[in-house]
Amino acid sequence: MAFKLKGKEEKFFSILNEHAELCHEASLLMVKALKGEISKETALGDIDRKEKEADELVNETVERLRKTFITPMDREDIQELIDELDTTIDSIKDIMDKMCMYQAGDPVEGSIRLAEIAAKCMKHITKSISYMGSLKKNYIKVEGRALEVLRLESEADDVYHEAMAKLFTECKDPIEIIKWKEILNSMEDTIDGCERLVGTFRRVVLKYA
Repeated sequence: MAFKLKGKEEKFFSILNEHAELCHEASLLMVKALKGEISKETALGDIDRKEKEADELVNETVERLRKTFITPMDREDIQELIDELDTTIDSIKDIMDKMCMYQAGDPVEGSIRLAEIAAKCMKHITKSISYMGSLKKNYIKVEGRALEVLRLESEADDVYHEAMAKLFTECKDPIEIIKWKEILNSMEDTIDGCERLVGTFRRVVLKYA
């Protein structure tokens, strides 16, 4: 089924794409904070604003689903995609919350790489969602980006385990170990969330392409 939609129905794709872009922008802010290009507090403030914008998009989606008689895909699929995107930006905000709340010191080895992987995952996801209006035409491109996210998630597993091992063997400050253990766990959770989102998106593509 190729989507050729106008008006209210097409707006669902626009909302999903806008939300995905907010997630990607938030992930890039996280990378900048870890690299010291901006302060952790500045990043958290900017991400918090983006998270609030994302919440508004979720509310708009729910309202449109309630009012729109014919939707471009099953209501449950639209709701699941927007909810998983929202979980992603919430997870990114949680990472920055912890970095500021714990007053974490210099980034431990692997943390910047994990943040960069999360940002790359969101870039591929955002691009995939931009194809939703013409899945039949673009399903090969979507699948290619989905596979790249899965590859990145596998790479992140290796980076995470190596980072945790070095944290416990090389860091001499037990408080910093506790702080960065929590932050690294949250980063892994965020990337795992990207993998789940891609799984949902692949199912949607198979259903409608």
